[in-house]
Amino acid sequence: MSHSVLIIDGTALAYRAFYALRDLSTRDGRPVNALFGFIRMIRQLTKHWRPERVIVTFDGGSPAHRLEKCPEYKAQRAPMPDDLRRQLPWMNEYLAAVGIPMVLLKGQEADDVMATLATRAADAGADVRLVTSDKDLMQLVSERIRIVPPSKTQDELDVDGVVAKTGVKPEQIVDWLALIGDTSDNIPGIMGVGPKSAAKLLQQFGSLEECLARSDEIEPAGLREKIQAGRATAELNVELMELDRAVPGVPEWEEIPAPMPDLDKMKSFFETYELRQFAAELVEEQQASSVSRSPRPPKPAPKPADDGQMSLF
Repeated sequence: MSHSVLIIDGTALAYRAFYALRDLSTRDGRPVNALFGFIRMIRQLTKHWRPERVIVTFDGGSPAHRLEKCPEYKAQRAPMPDDLRRQLPWMNEYLAAVGIPMVLLKGQEADDVMATLATRAADAGADVRLVTSDKDLMQLVSERIRIVPPSKTQDELDVDGVVAKTGVKPEQIVDWLALIGDTSDNIPGIMGVGPKSAAKLLQQFGSLEECLARSDEIEPAGLREKIQAGRATAELNVELMELDRAVPGVPEWEEIPAPMPDLDKMKSFFETYELRQFAAELVEEQQASSVSRSPRPPKPAPKPADDGQMSLF
């Protein structure tokens, strides 16, 4: 029987939670809007998918090899808001209370850590779901690996879903992004080449390398000129967008424990940050669990049926 694992982009969830619910604070003025939303999404995800193992990753900065090749990489991004940064340690505190391991490696992006974890887990026979909104992680999708968007925690994107969404297969995603670029990472694509044109090129030639090698066959002429002029851009983009599946310092799959909630710590945590909704839910869950574990009353003795045979109730 295969294991199931949920690998969550914690940084993406934190940002999404922060901007989705702006006004929520404790009585002494501590902002807890991001914390509340982060916990709510974690609970929704684990309740729906019921994974045997869960791990949350956070960004530790841009890798040196990407910055060396492209100094402008992610340079357009504004600094993390102070009120959000203040809540990150509390998110880690929550994860510790519910027994979910967290990985943050200095100088490593969450995407690469997720890629490493997902590859190892899939190789070990696990069914993996990646909670992320980043397009580049579609390159990992396979029979064993799927993507769950944070905006729709009950949906998942499989191989057919990637093709339907982009027009290319998961193994072509890097080439597809290399052609069109990724504005969220400040990576420009080839000028004038959009997602549909890029997909058609890859459907025709199979890969970016083949497309560039046979660029004289590209029609119409205007598109051919754009591809030929943008060769260097596309080739650099491949190096920037290909995820690292062997990040040093990422724990081995066998080292990742199953979640082990500490109910006392959870109760204290919810009280400290005045998260009354979750505190009430915790009490309800404990009561339901207690009922399910209580011994069942003995079945009544079988009663004789009218025909003299035994009838079970």
